[in-house]
Parts: sequence; structure tokens; C-alpha cells
Amino acid sequence: MAKIEVYTKMGCPYCTRARRLLEAKGVAYEDIDITMGGPKRKEMLERAPHHTTVPSIFINGRHIGGSDDLAALEARGALDELLAA
Repeated sequence: MAKIEVYTKMGCPYCTRARRLLEAKGVAYEDIDITMGGPKRKEMLERAPHHTTVPSIFINGRHIGGSDDLAALEARGALDELLAA
């Protein structure tokens, strides 16, 4: 099973959308709350410096983008393959 990490902020509707899609897929993921900033936000920016918004989603260490990117992977049938790896 894939290792999924999702950097989120409280009250973010895009974060909720991404979580719901992952939950509908029945996969476990690590929700990393960066609402208050701090070292985890810095970590997110170091891992994906071009992506400054949340959610910021990683599958097996590879940055796939945000909620729209996750939904696009699902729409074209590529998400299941990533999740199975």
C-alpha cells in the first residue's frame, strides 16, 4: 500500500475534498496539520517549494499537487495505480 501524506489547514474546503476522495478509496493517509505554521509548514515547502497552498499531497514521497490534481488523477484512472504501489 502507498504511503500518503497530506499537508492541510483547518477549515480548508480543498483539504476536505482531498480527504474525502482518499477516504472513498479506502486508503490510509497521514494528515499533517500546518494551520499554525511551524516546522511542518517549513517541511512542506522544502519538499515542494513551488507549491505553497494546501492541501499538498505526496504519494510514496512524490508530490502530486493539490486537491484538483488528485481529482484529475482519479478522473483519468491513474490514481488507483499510484495508490497500489
